[in-house]
Amino acid sequence: MQARRCAVLVIEPRERLDFDLARLTQGGSGIEMMLDSFALAAHLDEEQTLDDDEVRILGKLSPENWVDFDALAAEHPQEVLQSLVSKGLLLCDSPAHAKLRHADEIVRAGHWKGLSAIVQRHTRWGGVDTLEAERRFGEETDRPFLDRLGTPEPPVRERVESGQRMALGKPADSALESLIRQRVTCRNWDTSRPVSAQDFAHTLYRTFAARAVSDQPGIDVMKRAVPSAGGLHPTEAYLLVQNVEGVAPGLYHYHPIDHALEPLGEVAAAETQALALRLVAGQRHFMKAHVLVVLASRFRRTFWKYRNHAKAYRAVILDAGHLSQTLYLAAAERGLAAFITAAVNERDIEQLFGLDPMQEGVLAVSGFGWRGAEQVDEAEFDPLGSVWRNSV
Repeated sequence: MQARRCAVLVIEPRERLDFDLARLTQGGSGIEMMLDSFALAAHLDEEQTLDDDEVRILGKLSPENWVDFDALAAEHPQEVLQSLVSKGLLLCDSPAHAKLRHADEIVRAGHWKGLSAIVQRHTRWGGVDTLEAERRFGEETDRPFLDRLGTPEPPVRERVESGQRMALGKPADSALESLIRQRVTCRNWDTSRPVSAQDFAHTLYRTFAARAVSDQPGIDVMKRAVPSAGGLHPTEAYLLVQNVEGVAPGLYHYHPIDHALEPLGEVAAAETQALALRLVAGQRHFMKAHVLVVLASRFRRTFWKYRNHAKAYRAVILDAGHLSQTLYLAAAERGLAAFITAAVNERDIEQLFGLDPMQEGVLAVSGFGWRGAEQVDEAEFDPLGSVWRNSV
């Protein structure tokens, strides 16, 4: 049997408090600082606890060369090697390890920068309810919010005195300025009327559609309404449609070249809001949006060119920001509202749409629809008072 270490691995030491009753009875405090080591691998969802022997041996194993397991056992304690095999950090060529080897091969074939791969794999959520977490946080203490968190950073870092600033002339109002003023985040939705088929198609086209595809040669790059590293546009739009004229509630993929929907599965109308709530990690103010849009990036589309590149993952994340802002403006142009959130249950979304986190990873969830007549009681979403009459 052949074996090698997984491709991408980070070992993180963490300190924790440990209480020992024997130390307390001997006159001490009973409290001791302990150091634990954890392995975070790019092909595993869960971190693994390591002992000192495992840390030492992992540092000596090759991530590239397959080595006979018996030869490794001649150099290192077999029980430690077997423990690393059971934790999925030492991979074998046996059929029992086929699934782990496949996950590791996906990472290897993706041209990932190691630290970026670890961030992508280990910052994903599954089954999180953010509002419930906020409720528990609020119950931990009766201290006011600012007392618990301290004073926030000021809105602007001022580098010179006010008298040294060079005032710039403000531009006259324009159609773009009017649209920007109407661009607000919505947390309440008018579910009494559907989004029209025309508004739905318009918003998707303005945001995600390819205006042109060029061959340079053999390299298809798209012209979209937003910039993207290398013109590669790796970010796809997966939709949960809840309330759109002529479109059955369900799951879809948007085809940016054909400007068309690809049906992926129907969802009963009575079940879409519960599904939406799971995707946005319990944020109930987003679950009634007429359309939810998952922004998921095909990493290898960008990493194919920018291989093992320190900035490649950052460039992909920028795509989500570009697309979400364009979605806000496209929705506002039709009188609709929009939202964007990164507090999402990536693992649940991956399972729903059949995505692999290291091949096509979820970056955020956006959405749009008709806004409700009254604003929720959070002034920061419409500080100009340009949309809701009761805004502060």
